[in-house]
Amino acid sequence: RAVPREALFAPAPGQESRSHIEIHYCVGCRWMLRAAWTAQELLTTFSGKSSEEPQVGGVTLVPVAKPEGVFRVFVGGREVWDRKSEKGFPELRALKQIVRNEVSPQKDLGHSEKRGDKSPSASV
Repeated sequence: RAVPREALFAPAPGQESRSHIEIHYCVGCRWMLRAAWTAQELLTTFSGKSSEEPQVGGVTLVPVAKPEGVFRVFVGGREVWDRKSEKGFPELRALKQIVRNEVSPQKDLGHSEKRGDKSPSASV
């Protein structure tokens, strides 16, 4: 029995309000592994402990053939990182801070930031 396409991409009950992350990556550049690693790091950071509600509703990897060289991260439909405009890939520490500021500003990132520092530009 076929499942309607809309049902495959509809948020699960209770996840409607959670932000969704998309990572667009260049297939010709073979950046799928980098995108998957980034997704794993973000899911691990923002899925919460077993007793907590996850801060993100999911991460989708989006392969892009054209234009080449794409590595972009979106949170809730808003672009938060573009490899071309930022002149490189995101450091995971900075990307976690940017995502945290979008989905859960009160979340402590532990070793991914200095105590009291909630800005992605301040690095240790």
